[in-house]
Amino acid sequence: MPSGGPTGFEPYILDTGDRLRVFVYGQPNLSRLYTVDQVGNIAIPLIGSVRARGRTTVDLERTIAARLGREFVKDPQVTVDVAQNRPFFILGEVRLPGQYPFISGMTVEQAVAVGGGYTERASKRSYRITRKLGALIDQIEAPADYPLCPGDTVYVFERWF
Repeated sequence: MPSGGPTGFEPYILDTGDRLRVFVYGQPNLSRLYTVDQVGNIAIPLIGSVRARGRTTVDLERTIAARLGREFVKDPQVTVDVAQNRPFFILGEVRLPGQYPFISGMTVEQAVAVGGGYTERASKRSYRITRKLGALIDQIEAPADYPLCPGDTVYVFERWF
């Protein structure tokens, strides 16, 4: 993970927990919200399971259109966008550790606030961020103003008195 954090220029990579809005022009029965399941797929009527994990929305649009176009819909026009990002997690010395909805532009400090703030024993100097990058899992220590990504886990350390 680059030390500067996410730049906003990389395409968003889909993963488990992302809620996707799929629209197939002229096909209201196929146009709906789908959640990427634990295996990394979405289940679309007529074509079944479609791999979403590790792909961009543009790549997923092409795959859905190609599979629908083979047998079911003539020249399908498909759009996919992220209706809701996968959650982030905050653990350690916060009052309400757990899973929370991700908000675009969120920093570590804002994640701590969502988690109910610091406990009396919390260190406010450095935080561990765990981020899944495809098949890799990366961990870094980051400052409070470090930008988060959907799916990140933030760990607030205990301070040593």
